[in-house]
Amino acid sequence: MYPASPTWLLTERSPGDASAPYVADITSAGRSLPVRHLSSEDLIASTRHHTGIDLERLTGIRERRVVSPDDDSLTLAVAAAADCLERGGVEAPELDALVSCSITKYRDGTTQWLEPAMSSAVAHRIGATRAVTFDIANACAGMLTGVFVLNNWIRRGAIRRGLVVSGESISGLGRNAAHHVRNIMSKELASLTLGDAGAAVVVERSRDGSPGISVAGFTTVAEHSRLCLAYPAVHEPGARMFTRSQALQRAAIKDTPVLLQEALDVAGIDISQVDHVIPHQTSARAIRKGMAHVSEVLGAGPRNDAVVTVDHYGNTASTTHTVALIDELSGGRIAPGDQVAFVAIASGLVIGVVLFRASEGLVRSHGDTD
Repeated sequence: MYPASPTWLLTERSPGDASAPYVADITSAGRSLPVRHLSSEDLIASTRHHTGIDLERLTGIRERRVVSPDDDSLTLAVAAAADCLERGGVEAPELDALVSCSITKYRDGTTQWLEPAMSSAVAHRIGATRAVTFDIANACAGMLTGVFVLNNWIRRGAIRRGLVVSGESISGLGRNAAHHVRNIMSKELASLTLGDAGAAVVVERSRDGSPGISVAGFTTVAEHSRLCLAYPAVHEPGARMFTRSQALQRAAIKDTPVLLQEALDVAGIDISQVDHVIPHQTSARAIRKGMAHVSEVLGAGPRNDAVVTVDHYGNTASTTHTVALIDELSGGRIAPGDQVAFVAIASGLVIGVVLFRASEGLVRSHGDTD
């Protein structure tokens, strides 16, 4: 059932009213990618049963990065945070808040720490001595939910600058799934798409009149809450994940255009004025099918094709948007002033949209602004 509210999204718009006089901006982005590459061909070759699955053809994923035994969620998050701060010219003690959004929260291998919060460990490692720290768990929408929260605080003047960070050592779910997947109908097939990465963004009060984040909005369509479930494994290290992929994809394709249009309406623009759409990276086929439906429903598409990085990084869970953003920045495909739309789709079913203009500082942090 849809909400009774005339709108779906819990939305923050900037500039706001007197209670939210400031504008927040994403001014730096950093990431940490494991060195080791794992091809889909090699992953399928490791399955216990002969599946006959052509994973690369099915998902468009050629390879993903996977951690070495010395890395885990925390080390990936710390490395990404350090990269982000260095690129943005920000010192860790200058942070007012630090939000960790890791799903996996693994330290020392696959030991999942429940307490204390991962954010406090990251803050300690990087020296964020003044920062208020807390964790947010919102599945693959975690980092964008963290941006949503800091955007609100900055708009209202509660803080000036914060860091949103995540480390996802999640490829172990794929290793576990390789013991159980028998055919294309397996509910653990989606686990074979996962890859590891750390990511971080600095969100701070806009400088020099940069338009920054214009709209951030989220909703949960809870009737789909059991389409993707993950929990600790009994006989293997880490966790296992069970996904009804086709049903999840159908729900996301059906609901995303409505919610994206709602965010665009709040911003006062249409989809043809968006330069770059960076969706959650599940599979290349799903992204292209979903964006074709968006264009059909909205009557137009963004100025550029939706960003696809899942082919070489896999689905890196909560870090996917930042990992993909940095590919676009490093490739010189995003210019200062470009309108960017992050679109989150996560278990729950959580759908979120963050619209922002790329600042010169953000573009400069990964290349030239010329």
